[in-house]
Amino acid sequence: MPSMQSTLGDEGIAEELAESQRQISIAEFFEKNKHMLGFDSGARGLVTAVKEAVDNALDATEEARLDPPDIYVKIEEAGDYYRLVVEDNGPGITREQIPNVFGKLLYGSRFHKREQSRGQQGIGISAAVLYAQLTSGKPAKVTSRTENSSSAEYFELIIDTDKNEPEIKTERDLSPGESDLNPTHGTRIELEMEANMRARQQLLRYIKHTAVVNPHARIRFKEPSMDDEQVFERAEGYEMPAETEEIRPHPHGVELGTVLKMLAETSSHSVSGFVQEEFTRVGRKTADNIVDNFRDRYFGREMAWSGPQAHDDADVEAAVEVAVANKGADATAAFAERVAAEVSERELIAHSQLRDAVAEAAEAVADDHGATFGDTVQANAVDAAWDAVTDDRVSDLYRHVDAATTTQKDDETVRALAERLASQFDRDDGTDRLTRPELAEFVDRAADNTEEYADATVGETARENVVEAVWESTVTVPDDVPLVRELADDRDATSELLAAMRETNIISPPTDCLSPITAELVEAGLRKEFDADFYAASTREADVHGGDPFIVEAGIAYGGDLESEGKADVLRFANRVPLVYQRGACATTDVVKSIGWRNYNLDQPGGSGIPNGPVVIMVHVASTNVPFTSESKDAVANVPEIEDEIELAIREAARDLKSYLKKRRSLQQRKRKQNVIASILPKMATKLAEVTDQEEPEYGDALARIMNNVLVEREVEDGVVTLSVENHTDRNEEVDVTDIVSAEPRNLSDGATAVDMDEEWFVQWSPTVESGETVELQYETDEEASFDVNVDGVESEKLTITDES
Repeated sequence: MPSMQSTLGDEGIAEELAESQRQISIAEFFEKNKHMLGFDSGARGLVTAVKEAVDNALDATEEARLDPPDIYVKIEEAGDYYRLVVEDNGPGITREQIPNVFGKLLYGSRFHKREQSRGQQGIGISAAVLYAQLTSGKPAKVTSRTENSSSAEYFELIIDTDKNEPEIKTERDLSPGESDLNPTHGTRIELEMEANMRARQQLLRYIKHTAVVNPHARIRFKEPSMDDEQVFERAEGYEMPAETEEIRPHPHGVELGTVLKMLAETSSHSVSGFVQEEFTRVGRKTADNIVDNFRDRYFGREMAWSGPQAHDDADVEAAVEVAVANKGADATAAFAERVAAEVSERELIAHSQLRDAVAEAAEAVADDHGATFGDTVQANAVDAAWDAVTDDRVSDLYRHVDAATTTQKDDETVRALAERLASQFDRDDGTDRLTRPELAEFVDRAADNTEEYADATVGETARENVVEAVWESTVTVPDDVPLVRELADDRDATSELLAAMRETNIISPPTDCLSPITAELVEAGLRKEFDADFYAASTREADVHGGDPFIVEAGIAYGGDLESEGKADVLRFANRVPLVYQRGACATTDVVKSIGWRNYNLDQPGGSGIPNGPVVIMVHVASTNVPFTSESKDAVANVPEIEDEIELAIREAARDLKSYLKKRRSLQQRKRKQNVIASILPKMATKLAEVTDQEEPEYGDALARIMNNVLVEREVEDGVVTLSVENHTDRNEEVDVTDIVSAEPRNLSDGATAVDMDEEWFVQWSPTVESGETVELQYETDEEASFDVNVDGVESEKLTITDES
């Protein structure tokens, strides 16, 4: 059998394989994997192309802040293809940048910026250009005019996928009369592609939802089935999104690899300088806390013990005198006395503190007695004094164990655990320095030995409490932490620094890098596009994930003209962009399904899943870097921090919905009761008239009193109109009364206003009627006039109107 070597020639398999290896461009990769960008079918490809073009247009107009966004989207049939045109009134693009923006993947200005924007990777619009040229073979047509430019730039271009570079087919200037473009500034892109309109509903949803989440924008839309374009106007009282500022990463969200890279690239030398310069919300005090936490993790802490007093068997002063030789009796005694005094003055003392006390004593005695206590002498004194201090570790540990365990532990068990824990410290380097995990190991071994030999049980809770109690008695060591250049090559030490940053209390990241819609405009957007009875919205405070801050907003619309059958409509948004596809793979959907909507008075079969009913649930995630599940940016990844905030935002809005539905149900019950009484009263009046042989009594007032309603009555006598407002409720009512009269009113009372509209006069009052009181509103008019009263400010279920005119 021939060898493998002989079948592959003299060079061998490795060499032949090496010859076939070559680098591929990102454009060539996506040319064969266009589904990853959302262009996996003609229907979805058209929706994705519209989405990418509109996102670019909105980003550009908002960044320039020249005018509120005015976006035009048109889809038309073009032979075997569809032509997509998207035009904006943004700042335009310079001649030099047009080919790169539209003809080069991964070309953009936002990828490295930590601030909110719709697009960041520089893939979207160029991917649409790539899809168009792949399916139709036709170039993209781009027209752009910058502000104050007398002519527009016109390009026809494709993408050279082998090089990921733009290939310009046509380039020329267009005078104002040659272009349909905005006469001042803006950009227009025209793409022809193989597509179909099977995803018409998704396309319409995308446009409508874009209008909801961008209430400051005006969007015009036309597709082949429409006779006229559909216009989504700006919301009343709209505001342009707040301008964003680039920020640095937050310490609570970065990952290990990122920190290692930052350490390698920073110009800082110290850890303190590094965290202050490279991260947001880290000042000098916070940096000191981070360094202390890092020091605890990197070096460990030192146990601090109670020092013996002079009368104890382990006498520090005597021990130091024995350890020091050839320094003269007076100097040695003074030295030992100072060390002992420092120990006795402290409730607890650690090894590094004892070392400092010895050094201070040596310096003081040298000044007073002219004797020099060098490093060797000081080291001997520290060892002797430390032996005296740690002679009875059991007593200190007994107090910690006794305080940390329950009264159910007998004294024998407590002492046994303290003794076995003390024996663990005899094995270390003599300084009683250890990390918290090492302390936990000490406690576990001591507890295991106690259970084995003392016939006692030390459970997990007791062990954790002992660790906590002992750790509280430790002190941070004064050692200098490694420099940045040392950490950059030490993965384990950097991991400890990262843990130290995460456990340090650091205020939330600034939000000026984000541009949330705000709860008011979330509600305005919903009101603009959905005719409902109830609206609520909430905007959460900023949180952080992966070093990037984010804000979650939620909105709910209920009732009205919303579809009452089937599931609720869940609207998902990220950085003001609707997420059209992959609903089932999105964190937003998962959170909506996990909430118990029955608690908010919505129908939820089985107690889980999307609730039923006439309700729209909207969620918007705003972040400097939204964690999408794929390059097509159709779904938010299941990040716990983001999921938690989504749930909290939804629940805030849902609580208002619950109150509304509860109140509505109460009013419905009240209305049913009122209808029953209203049906009985006429029969009672008739029966009473029959029994008494008198005219039927008036019962309108009685209904209002029985139901504790607000009663509005009208009387007209000799041209004088009197509206009586009687408040039978248990609270003061602010009532808006409008009487519509067919003749001109005169002599209006109580500060009323009258507005003439098409030969009808609207007479308006806004009185406050106290509980149990009556307010009379009057004016004069012609006797033959007709009237119609309207009352606002009081629910219809709590209002009774009788008109005697």
